[in-house]
Amino acid sequence: MPRFRAPRFDERLTIVEHLDELRTRVIVSIAALGVAVGLCFWQNHLLLDLLNGPLPAGKKPITLSPAEPFLATFKVSAYAGILLALPVLLYEAYGFLLPALSPAERRVIVPFLVLVPLLFVAGAAFGYYVVLPAGLKFLLNFNSDQFQVQVRAGDYYGFATLTLMAMGIVFQVPMGILALTRLGITTPRQLAKNRRYAYLILAIVAMLLPGTDPITMLIELAPLLVLYEFSIVLARAFDRPAASAPPAIDETG
Repeated sequence: MPRFRAPRFDERLTIVEHLDELRTRVIVSIAALGVAVGLCFWQNHLLLDLLNGPLPAGKKPITLSPAEPFLATFKVSAYAGILLALPVLLYEAYGFLLPALSPAERRVIVPFLVLVPLLFVAGAAFGYYVVLPAGLKFLLNFNSDQFQVQVRAGDYYGFATLTLMAMGIVFQVPMGILALTRLGITTPRQLAKNRRYAYLILAIVAMLLPGTDPITMLIELAPLLVLYEFSIVLARAFDRPAASAPPAIDETG
């Protein structure tokens, strides 16, 4: 019988029961994703209007093939559906992994389940309201007197959705650093001490993000630096107590 309740930490399941639970959670995830994509495709005009918002006034993407309007619309709906179904997907993944987690580990992971979607939405919003308008203004006006600038629908929607998703992912920096500190791989003190090297790595990450112009890179770098500093504060707040570490043994006698 399908299981909708996550097993307890001390509950023993057979391989068949694990596979049955995995099948149920995969079906629920696929169903949630399908409903989300269908809902977004139903409201595709709203999504396309939102993505066209950062474009200069009066400019609309053009299409160069008969199938491009449908393919571009479906791609946007699929990306939006993934974002809409993200809480369900995370919950199902957490429910399947729950038996392998101790109560203490569960208390650590629950904040991640709440903060990951929130940070992703915050990153996507920053990309939409700040990164995209600034990047498009620079790119579309660069040598505009030498070119007849047109925006192809497939290329623009791919660029816009990739930018929003990339910003949503990079906004997970606090969660990644918090995980490293909770696992004992690093400490808040080491993070603060090696700040200059972290800034260099973040600058390289900003260069690899969508947007090849220097304006977009600088705009993308700014929140990364802020998020890194916020990560240090967050890591200090959730740092494991020093009492959990075993006392040093004095072997000098």
